[in-house]
Amino acid sequence: MNHNTRRSFADKWRENPRGFLDETLREGSDTQTWILNRNGFASAAKLAEYLANKRRVLDAGCGNGRVTLLLRRLSSPEATEVVGIDLVATDIAQGNLAGEANVRFETRDLLGDLSGLGSFDFIYSQEVLHHTADPQRAFRNLCALLAPGGEIAIYVYRAKAPAREFVDDYVRGRIADLPYEEAAAYCREITELGRALAESGAKVKVPAVRALGIEAGEYDVQRFVYHFFAKCYWNPQVSFDENVMINYDWYHPQLASRHTLEEVEGWFARAGLEVVPRHVDFYGITVRGRRAAA
Repeated sequence: MNHNTRRSFADKWRENPRGFLDETLREGSDTQTWILNRNGFASAAKLAEYLANKRRVLDAGCGNGRVTLLLRRLSSPEATEVVGIDLVATDIAQGNLAGEANVRFETRDLLGDLSGLGSFDFIYSQEVLHHTADPQRAFRNLCALLAPGGEIAIYVYRAKAPAREFVDDYVRGRIADLPYEEAAAYCREITELGRALAESGAKVKVPAVRALGIEAGEYDVQRFVYHFFAKCYWNPQVSFDENVMINYDWYHPQLASRHTLEEVEGWFARAGLEVVPRHVDFYGITVRGRRAAA
């Protein structure tokens, strides 16, 4: 992780220590539903069923611990150890999970030596690998920790429509060197745009435009802009500052690679993992793979 990206996430979690923590835990929230559905689980109860026979679970790149806590709450505290690792925010995660049983955190670099962590039955590493200098190597490092029959679930950014890619890189270049408050000020303006578009309630029906990567269909106007032209995140279920945090998370880190499904499936094939579910949306690629049982 380069200096800019490390600073981006250190500042993000310092300024928003409980960002999206409650929404990740709240059953039925857009946030929890998005996490569950993209990973092939129809409900929190289905994820709990999946975790029931897992003895060691790793949240790799845990940030403030929001998903670590979800995994902890949906698995058995007596039978399952949950481990969270992060390069910049383990102290924040520890604070958010204070009092939770059988959970621990370590400061680790996904591109470094992870062997001392032991093996795991399930590894969750989402919204993380694309912020490393070598996502495929970080993925290989994590795969080395899989127990026989263990599974790893990753989410990485998808390559998007060309106008969206151009705007994303342009804004990222404008604010990358700015301190948190100055960068956040730009992101507040972007957030206000997202809110204004969403609150307009407008919809637009468009034809396919191949040169711009636009798929034919009817779109909420905020989502139309969001999908194809610029990330202007807005979620009325969370606070304004949490919305700003999401836009900051996208635009400030310089390490933010984008990928294709074929590329990601190639990582799994080279690691000798069987792909279980896969999910691709406008924003990212989620793939879960299984190591052969001994």
